[in-house]
Amino acid sequence: MTAQTLPEARLSATILLMREGVSAPEVLMVKRHYEIDFAAGALVFPGGKANAGDTDPGWDSYTDGDFGPIQQDARIAAIREAYEESGIVLARHRKSLGAGAPLVGADIADKLAPHRAAVDRGEIPFLDLVREHDLALALDRLVHFGHWITPVMMPKRFDTHFYIARAPSGQIAAHDGRETTDAVWLSATEALEQEKSGKATIIFPTRMNLVKLAQAQTLSDAETRFSSQPVVTVLPEPGKTETGAPCLFIPEEAGYGQTVELLSNVKV
Repeated sequence: MTAQTLPEARLSATILLMREGVSAPEVLMVKRHYEIDFAAGALVFPGGKANAGDTDPGWDSYTDGDFGPIQQDARIAAIREAYEESGIVLARHRKSLGAGAPLVGADIADKLAPHRAAVDRGEIPFLDLVREHDLALALDRLVHFGHWITPVMMPKRFDTHFYIARAPSGQIAAHDGRETTDAVWLSATEALEQEKSGKATIIFPTRMNLVKLAQAQTLSDAETRFSSQPVVTVLPEPGKTETGAPCLFIPEEAGYGQTVELLSNVKV
């Protein structure tokens, strides 16, 4: 495969919505539909590809937080995907903006809920829905957590930014029934244990970000810890272990505590 024929890595975004748990923070995970062409049946965080609507210049008046073009587009995509796949809305009323301003509650989420499928299908621009309700997406509430690019040998490639965000109080997560078939709150450790026992399928980037998330003892710890850490881009490089087993290498400085993954363990 030459550089000219490499499939483009499409901008994507994934959001780790978090809440306090009994003994550790919990993160929202959804189960991918078995007929989806990527990560079918896997337990993942809400997320997906950015679309043309996420780059609309009109968003400048309906977002809260100052970010460059790529980060703004990715954060908009992350919040839109969270809305489509879980019904949770990370937004503020436009009359009350700023880092300390509250997020909208269940009343607004309930008003927007009937339009989730139409937004997902592209029949209603997400911007139109946000504008109609005079909201602004709380881009500033997202903490940049990870950046993964699909290896070059894969037929479908994604340039994915991962974010963590505290889930709004009072809003209830519910799967969409189309791309996802379940929505569950789990601690990072619980999710990893489910994969280890065979109860759940978790793809490599998701597993690594769960391992990283498990470093946090509380929700506040997660926000403080990861907002102060640099995000190192991970583009897994194909290679072989010392024993000749095909594997992927990731940079040590990315902070995942692991640098080698056997290809035999990589699920797609």
